[in-house]
Amino acid sequence: MDHLSLVILMDPIEDINPKKDSSLAMLLAAQKKGWNIDYILQSDLFWHDGEAFAQVRRMEVFDRQKDWFKLQEPIAVPLTTFDILLMRKDPPFDMDYIYSTYLLEQAESQGVLVLNHPASLRDFNEKLSTLWFPECCAPMCVSADMERIKAFLHQQGDVVVKPLDGMGGESIFRIRKEDPNTGVILEMMTNRGRRLIMAQRFIKEIKQGDKRILLIDGEPVDYALARIPAKGETRGNLAAGGKGVAVPLSDRDRWICQQVGPTLKEKGLIFVGLDVIGDYLTEINVTSPTCIRELDRAHNLDIAGQLMDVLEQKVKEVKR
Repeated sequence: MDHLSLVILMDPIEDINPKKDSSLAMLLAAQKKGWNIDYILQSDLFWHDGEAFAQVRRMEVFDRQKDWFKLQEPIAVPLTTFDILLMRKDPPFDMDYIYSTYLLEQAESQGVLVLNHPASLRDFNEKLSTLWFPECCAPMCVSADMERIKAFLHQQGDVVVKPLDGMGGESIFRIRKEDPNTGVILEMMTNRGRRLIMAQRFIKEIKQGDKRILLIDGEPVDYALARIPAKGETRGNLAAGGKGVAVPLSDRDRWICQQVGPTLKEKGLIFVGLDVIGDYLTEINVTSPTCIRELDRAHNLDIAGQLMDVLEQKVKEVKR
């Protein structure tokens, strides 16, 4: 097969941390294979004369902490110019994000391989998608009703509440029974009963880490990144000061992957990050899963290279 062409839609590349950024790892892997790589922002997408276009910049990337990219001048091209499009825009998952998936879906319908499948990006809320796998999850309650959540708290004794559209540990609160701040926390989180939130039983095994398990086309990488909370914290997220430690998957981890993986593959969710605490699945990250570089360094892996091999095979199957 001729060299493939790949375009990535992401946040501004000048703002990333190249040592840790999974999108950069993907670009480096694609470049290593000799593919052409281009770069766009969400605002570069547009529709013209019956076709989805983007204002793209040809890119060269480097595995270093300074000057890790070079961009050429932008040109407008149809998205069908590309074999592969990586949708790696970080949340917030807002209306602009949804509008972008509609344009990407048009390109996908004309043969572009989009990772992840645009319709599934819309359908799989990273918190609520766990509801499809209750056998994998700790007890939880989803509601805007503060009294209902208080009743769940009284039943469980110790819960974590979180918004349905956050990332990086943002706005996550731990509430114990009889906590004097319960009312104000729930008022703020639910916008006084007008916004759905999720409450989950607190899982004490968070002390051993909130594990990020990466799945490629439904199959797990053999190691997870256990994100250990900082002292005095209950959140393991790296963005909240957690420390990442690479650990082999447990039997329970692999069982959870077996329950979830086939559905993700069927839905076109090729690269996914599962969050697992103790024995329980807590989130399914589909927008822009991270932790590639940390796991690669810890165990001499090439996760992005493995992903590019899978994408190359999928493109071949489409073009047969």
